[in-house]
Amino acid sequence: MAMELMKMPQLGESVTEGTISKWLVKPGDHVTKYDPLAEVMTDKVNAEVPSSFTGIIKELKADENQTLAVGEVICSIEVETAKTDNENAGQVSHNKEKVDAPVISDVQQAAEPSRKARYSPAVLKLSQEHGIDLSKVKGTGNEGRITRKDLLKLVESGNLPKTDEPSAISDAAPEEIAPQVNRQTSPVTNVPTAAGDKEIPVTGIRKAIASNMLKSKHEIPHAWTMVEVDASNMVKLRDNLKSDFKQKEGYNLTYFAFFVKAVAQALTEFPELNSMWAGEKIIQKKEINISIAVATEDALFVPVIKNADEKSIKGIAREIQELASKVKTGKLKAEDMQGGTFTVNNTGSFGSVQSMGIINYPQAAILQVETIVKRPVVINDMIAVRDMVNLCLSLDHRVLDGLVCGRFLARVKEIIEKISKDNTPIY
Repeated sequence: MAMELMKMPQLGESVTEGTISKWLVKPGDHVTKYDPLAEVMTDKVNAEVPSSFTGIIKELKADENQTLAVGEVICSIEVETAKTDNENAGQVSHNKEKVDAPVISDVQQAAEPSRKARYSPAVLKLSQEHGIDLSKVKGTGNEGRITRKDLLKLVESGNLPKTDEPSAISDAAPEEIAPQVNRQTSPVTNVPTAAGDKEIPVTGIRKAIASNMLKSKHEIPHAWTMVEVDASNMVKLRDNLKSDFKQKEGYNLTYFAFFVKAVAQALTEFPELNSMWAGEKIIQKKEINISIAVATEDALFVPVIKNADEKSIKGIAREIQELASKVKTGKLKAEDMQGGTFTVNNTGSFGSVQSMGIINYPQAAILQVETIVKRPVVINDMIAVRDMVNLCLSLDHRVLDGLVCGRFLARVKEIIEKISKDNTPIY
């Protein structure tokens, strides 16, 4: 029998770690190749990790609710030695594809005497951005490896070990560091409790969402702008079509589908908003892939409508329904979350009339579509009751300025206000 190691796979674009939410096997279980081993949560997706081998589960290397970096070992499997070299080669290749370059360098350094002097590109980048002396940081990863999560925790705390500071942090256990840091810079984390207070443990997925939001706010200089839109024509058209559409297609024709289509069209005319900051350059994306926010009771997911500019309103409505269904039934896949270039958030579904969204990193903007409200407005010096909606745009001010964003919002407003039976095809 030979021993093989299963590692935490990369379950999405830019995903660097995952949390074991539930083990589906235990030591001694026999598994075949592709059998699910565990359910894993990341900030982007919930997924099952399949086995790369056939054999007996020897040891589980992580507990439930434990977070591991991509490439860290999650369990060991005792496999038959009768495998052919070709099969073994194929499995090695399969595992290698699941581990990105930063993790490969971390795994390599574990077998080298100079391991502590080598770090992944992600760790090096963060340390350089924040001036962190890595020799004074104690890693919580495999065999003491410093992970990106370790540095993000230090950045959040504000207690960053600089080159001229004592190395007490490197000598202390991780459990001893956090309370000391919180007392010094984050007293809000030491919230006193009283009788009747309820303490709710932070789940792995909530931690992942918090980490992603914190990264966005720390790295992206947010700015905000809003326009008021008369959506009366859109409301009238949709309300006239919705019953027949539902009967014919089997799913709802939502207001949100019209807004997503309008945004996709405007992005073709203002591609600057379909961009991402990349240090010394700005990447203007060719494809227009609209991320949409879908909430569950305790989490937020952002699946993607690919090539939204090429789809009809009907096609967008169908994808919104399918993606929302996948989120609510736990069937969302990693590929459903990848490639987004701009986010549209339907905050109006909760009754919101004005909000400032946090940008979906590394995108450059997010548009909040608020509640459509009937209000009296002045038209040609006369008061009329119209269906009004606010569109709120948060933007990355490194990439975008007010002028282009104002023109973009004006174009979205124009498209929505000119919707009619004659010039707005649904199919």
